[in-house]
Amino acid sequence: MKRVKDQGEKEGLRLCIVVSRFNQRITDRLLKGSLSAIKNNKIAAESVEVVRVPGAFEIPGVALLMGRSNRFDAIICLGAVIRGETDHYDYICSEVSRGIGHAALECGLPVVFGILTTSSLKQAMDRSGSRLNKGIESAEAAIEMGLLYKNLKKRL
Repeated sequence: MKRVKDQGEKEGLRLCIVVSRFNQRITDRLLKGSLSAIKNNKIAAESVEVVRVPGAFEIPGVALLMGRSNRFDAIICLGAVIRGETDHYDYICSEVSRGIGHAALECGLPVVFGILTTSSLKQAMDRSGSRLNKGIESAEAAIEMGLLYKNLKKRL
């Protein structure tokens, strides 16, 4: 039985980070976490492009556009949707989830879901802090999956 390894040469791995400005106090922390993980994995800063969008709803469209450019091995989507008093939260979470999944399938590359969907600002702060940071987790997943996809594409 052949086993497919996710390990590969990280040099040359190209990443795009699409990050929402809405809830910027949170998303800046997620972005900082992602950039830290990328640096710790010795991926060159010039191999990373950061694109800021107004809100979480705009993330999937830009992820799709960037994925179609064939310039990236993986895309990291970062945002924070915090429950309010209306149904808006449910609609946004649903559409962002669907859109990010669609972008991944349409482009044939990893599009990582680094969107916090929380019930409170405190939960969002906790999940974007130094001890637990979804931005770090998302970057690590993008690196692993980007290498896996590159490895698989070579074999197909």
